[in-house]
Amino acid sequence: MHINQLLILFIIIPGVSFISTLFWKNKNERPIGAIVRFAKVANMLLSLFFATWWALNGFNPISYHSATIYETERFVFAIELYYDEITAVFSIVGSFLFFLVSTFSKYYMHRDEGYKRFFYTILLFAVGYNFIILAGNFETLFIGWEIKGVCSFILIAFYRNRYLPVKNAFKAISYYRISDISLMLAMWMMHHLTHQNIVFTKLAEAKVIAQDFEQNGMGFFIVILLIIPAMIKSAQLPFTAWLPRAMEGPTASSAIFYGSLSVHIGVFLLLRTHPFWEEMVWAKVAIIVVGATTAIITSLIASVQPTVKTQIAYSSAAQIGLMFIEVAIGWHWLVLIHFAGNAFLRTYQLLVSPSVLNYLIHQQIFKYTPPLPKRVSSFVASLYILNLKEWNLDRFMFRFFWSPFKWIGTHLIVLNNKFILYAISIVGLLFIILGLMQSQEFAIWYNYLSYLSIFIALAVLLFAFAYRASAIRAWFCIINAHLFIVAAVIFNAEKILPIEMVFYFFGIAPAFLIGHFCLKKIKAIDNDISLNQYHGYVFEQEITALFFLFSVLAILGFPITSAFISIDVFFTYIDYSNFAFIIMMALCYYFIEISAFRILLRVFMGPHKKLYHPVALRST
Repeated sequence: MHINQLLILFIIIPGVSFISTLFWKNKNERPIGAIVRFAKVANMLLSLFFATWWALNGFNPISYHSATIYETERFVFAIELYYDEITAVFSIVGSFLFFLVSTFSKYYMHRDEGYKRFFYTILLFAVGYNFIILAGNFETLFIGWEIKGVCSFILIAFYRNRYLPVKNAFKAISYYRISDISLMLAMWMMHHLTHQNIVFTKLAEAKVIAQDFEQNGMGFFIVILLIIPAMIKSAQLPFTAWLPRAMEGPTASSAIFYGSLSVHIGVFLLLRTHPFWEEMVWAKVAIIVVGATTAIITSLIASVQPTVKTQIAYSSAAQIGLMFIEVAIGWHWLVLIHFAGNAFLRTYQLLVSPSVLNYLIHQQIFKYTPPLPKRVSSFVASLYILNLKEWNLDRFMFRFFWSPFKWIGTHLIVLNNKFILYAISIVGLLFIILGLMQSQEFAIWYNYLSYLSIFIALAVLLFAFAYRASAIRAWFCIINAHLFIVAAVIFNAEKILPIEMVFYFFGIAPAFLIGHFCLKKIKAIDNDISLNQYHGYVFEQEITALFFLFSVLAILGFPITSAFISIDVFFTYIDYSNFAFIIMMALCYYFIEISAFRILLRVFMGPHKKLYHPVALRST
């Protein structure tokens, strides 16, 4: 075996460990702990071994083509792995922090009802993290990107019987989805620019193509769509507010996700794609402005926050803002050192925060001395209140982004009729058949039908997003939207391969049926499945909730089904000049995920509506 092939072990070790933990019950802490202990030690030794071997062989980057999952004349979906100094630092730091947090969590999570759930989510996160840092192309990176996002959602909502963790998990996933869609669009435009599935080693060549053929508009579009996901994942303004909300999970998960590894993925994305935008002065200026603004404002916010986790979250965002500046300037080794120092510091701060709080409370009770009153100017007082309110970032995003879409959805009253929804389903199927027929008589209408189809899909999804009655009807709207998305792509493409349609529906159709069965089962309990409140059925129907989670992940194209490949392929059928169409399609895939997760949270999580179950205070 060639040494390059050992890169796959970074994925296999945590992956096999994740699968192994699924076969044990929550009370079997010892075997679960042994599996996690094997994974963390093996991962750390592998990271050190590979870094040493790479250094002894001259620090030359390593590439490894792991597998080709799907290939046509115009598209290749391959798993490409890549190892260089960026990977080496992120791998070593990640493995050490995984070791420390897992060791701490073994005792911290002892006898917790979610002990097993916590550790298999951490192991799955390790899989996603290694996919990202070892990615040799955008497709491989996107697999890890999606896995990491879902793990983050699960751990934010870890205390799933409480109101705030569930609400904040939904808030975080709504931000994450923007970054997912932006990254998908960057992949799509890069494909049109280079006419191939670009690997990261050829980003410099892609930059030359953008310059030589005067396609700077495409280059501008790609870089913007790379900066946005980096900003969101690393909690840069105006997307910072999700980070302190994500601290609702256990302290150990907050440490490894939002203090150390996950929150620095935006920095990694900028480092990895730097060869493409390194000569674009406007991009450097934009990144510096974002980083500097975030560093200043979040430092001010952190200085007045009353909770430890919020202070650490905003302090970490401020340091990452400085890293953005360093990346733009080109000080990449300084960025890597800065990343390592910030990651270890924030992990330490979060892990010891319960002890520090206990000490401070003791000091406050026995040795408290009230501060002397002093006059402050109106400007200082106003700035204090503004920072205390976190610059109203949450309100800004809700008012100018989510609220307009919700307003549109609430006014689509015509869809609140099951017969109309059935009729829409029939029309969607007819559109797909018409598109597949490739009829010359209707060819002149195909462009108009593609816009009509994607418009109907978006309208149905906005209705599902704002709908507050039957969860089954909202779930039915999601599958209707998928029908019209497929129809729109067929009308828009010159020719679509049948196997790609099979891939898509083989992932989406079973997910819809399983989800529908789960919702019908819940409705049979007390005939109440409205989306106007939290039901908390995970208490009594944990297995049903798990299956519904799988169906949600599958219906949005998570990399556990073949639909994940098809979604990537479908984007390549859309011409880069078709700007309005791509915006509507991107919005469709955004609201598919948001609507599906909303159903999951409202029906299965949150405070249980029955009084015989304990209910946490809403303001906890």
